[in-house]
Amino acid sequence: MSARTTRVRLFAAATAVLASLALTACEGGSDTDAESGPAAPATVTDRSTPPADSSASTGGDKAPSGATGSGTDSHGSAGSGGKGASSAPADGGEAGTGAQGGAGGEDDSPVPGECSASDVRITAQKLSRPLNHLLLTATNTGSETCVLPPYPAARFGEAQSVPPVAESTKPQALTGVAPGESGYAGVVLSSGDGSGENGYETTTLTIPFEDGSIARVALPAGGVYVDTALTVTYWQTGVDAALGL
Repeated sequence: MSARTTRVRLFAAATAVLASLALTACEGGSDTDAESGPAAPATVTDRSTPPADSSASTGGDKAPSGATGSGTDSHGSAGSGGKGASSAPADGGEAGTGAQGGAGGEDDSPVPGECSASDVRITAQKLSRPLNHLLLTATNTGSETCVLPPYPAARFGEAQSVPPVAESTKPQALTGVAPGESGYAGVVLSSGDGSGENGYETTTLTIPFEDGSIARVALPAGGVYVDTALTVTYWQTGVDAALGL
């Protein structure tokens, strides 16, 4: 074998070895590139997709959360609504309680009933001033407070109608009288200037109550004279108010 041939073979063998090493390096590089290649896209994808993912996940989280908060299988919503509703009634309840407390605080005693002729004594007193005036006094002789009618529907003698009431004397509320206390009403018997008509003398006076009972009132000795000027006032708590003074 010649030296040339030997050199050719050695060169071929070296070339093969180098090719083999190059191939091995390429394969190793391919593996490395393959590992780093997917990692890089994954990293890029993670960086670019978080907004979408986070919004999706956030939306996803919100949706279940909303569904749970508004419903919790329709109980959470009802529960939330129930809490809102319960708080509203609670406020209303407090207001109601306050109102009841106020009502209770105003007066815990029973509401007074209507007075009756059986528990009220009415007296009549003729006055010199004002002229031609009569003062009626209704005293509670019973054991409980009662409320007088709005005004005395007085019937003098055989009169078929009751006298009109002076609206200017109407109080803000009906007059109640406790046991032993009195209410007062004034009566204009006749005109002071003689302008009244159909005048007559009488010695009897009756005053009905709203329960149907009738009080018979004794008039001053000699009776009283009445004409078309006859007028009564509402029952009042004071004499001055009853006489318009």
